Amino acid sequence: MSTTTNSFADLKDLQAAAETTTATPDAQPQTREPKRDSLGRSYATGRRKNAIARVWVKPGKGEIIVNGKKAPVYFARPVLRMLITQPFLVADRYNQFDVYCTVTGGGLSGQAGAVRHGISRALSLYEPELRSILKAAGFLTRDPRMVERKKYGKPKARRSFQFSKR
Repeated sequence: MSTTTNSFADLKDLQAAAETTTATPDAQPQTREPKRDSLGRSYATGRRKNAIARVWVKPGKGEIIVNGKKAPVYFARPVLRMLITQPFLVADRYNQFDVYCTVTGGGLSGQAGAVRHGISRALSLYEPELRSILKAAGFLTRDPRMVERKKYGKPKARRSFQFSKR
């Protein structure tokens, strides 16, 4: 993530900044075609830590289904629910798309980050003009941080056994 966002007001500022940077008259506008399947959905894969989310986005009432459960049931903590709705708030598309996703691996926090990444990518495929807004907010960038592997001769990745002088 290139910038840290602390509130929804910061996200709106990012949206305004993205609109001003894309308005260069001499540059050739690159037109991207929307990628949708026969049912009118866009598909994308989101990743975070060890979690992988397969996300389908289509126009609707704003329902988010994760592994067959509604989002408030699956992601019980409000912070995680806020995390997965951020792409819609930045793009000003809140309650306009239905999301169906399956998530595997990792914990709840990593899964919420994977769903957010997948929603952002699927939205940018459904409406290519949203790509600059989502990219400025840092939602299209995969977070590369992973858990460091355990080394042999140590109890964890870097932790050593307690030293005994005598």
